[in-house]
Amino acid sequence: MDKIKWGILGTANIARWATIPGIKLARNAELYAIAGRSLEKAKSFADEYGFQKYYGSYDELLKDSEVQAIYIPLPNNLHKEWVIKALKAKKHVLCEKPLALNALEAEEMFAAAKENGVHLMEAYAYLHSPYVQSLKDDIKSGIIGEVDFIDTAFVTQGYKEDFRLYKEFGGGAFYDLGCYCTTMILSMIDSDVESVKACAEFSDRGVDNITTGFVRFKNGARAAFNVGMILGENTNSRFDRLYIHGSKGNIRSEVEYNQSGSLSYKIFTEKGITERKIEVPQNYSLEIEQIGRCILNNELPFVSPEFSIKNAKFMDAVLKEIGF
Repeated sequence: MDKIKWGILGTANIARWATIPGIKLARNAELYAIAGRSLEKAKSFADEYGFQKYYGSYDELLKDSEVQAIYIPLPNNLHKEWVIKALKAKKHVLCEKPLALNALEAEEMFAAAKENGVHLMEAYAYLHSPYVQSLKDDIKSGIIGEVDFIDTAFVTQGYKEDFRLYKEFGGGAFYDLGCYCTTMILSMIDSDVESVKACAEFSDRGVDNITTGFVRFKNGARAAFNVGMILGENTNSRFDRLYIHGSKGNIRSEVEYNQSGSLSYKIFTEKGITERKIEVPQNYSLEIEQIGRCILNNELPFVSPEFSIKNAKFMDAVLKEIGF
């Protein structure tokens, strides 16, 4: 099997615990190059994880002709700059969510990808999960009828120090966590957003600690979400919830976003309770393999440009509502 040589811009924690293991597990990927803000940090990463090359600047890595695809785990405010630089260097790009700070930025990035003839995909690893596909299949089957309401939550620890705490870095709970809820909602409701209501509590640094929202769709369906960085500081605590109501039943799940392993959710109808059990591989490996197939085999991306832009517009509406 052909393998894509991957380079990573940055030594962020998500690269360490999620995407680097995902690249190693992916059958069509090769861990090739790492770039850090210093040569020492990049070398340390290379030694620890087995990169073949390391660079002391992002620009140096982009000049490496062997690198075919770039993963970008940088703070949100740096996404547009480095995504476009990588695309202009003719590299395929997987960029951490949220891809952009607003829909206009997202549109500019996808236009740059098209102009340079390369793939750009937003990194929602969980959307590649067989768990999400199973939910979609059950909804499509009509087992719970027409979906008319979704409720989902993603609440995590707070941080003593982190880029998420700073507005200038694109921090806050909604950018970090709300994008999971909005993409889940958009994945399960096949309609356009009609209206959004939202409110938030802000920190002294100007980022939202907790945001709650309500959305109505043009087909009449509604959805609600709650996100927050409020469960203590550096506690590793989190809470995830998903409830999907339909005209003939409902689905209830406590599966965490990006969870892997033996997962299950329950379907409640007038006929009784059905439990779905799904074996889910490491989500980040699924994501890496999928964009790899897009590059090698012209497969269509699971997280399409149209979906990412639609979600960015949804997020813009929420951010406008909370005054962020």
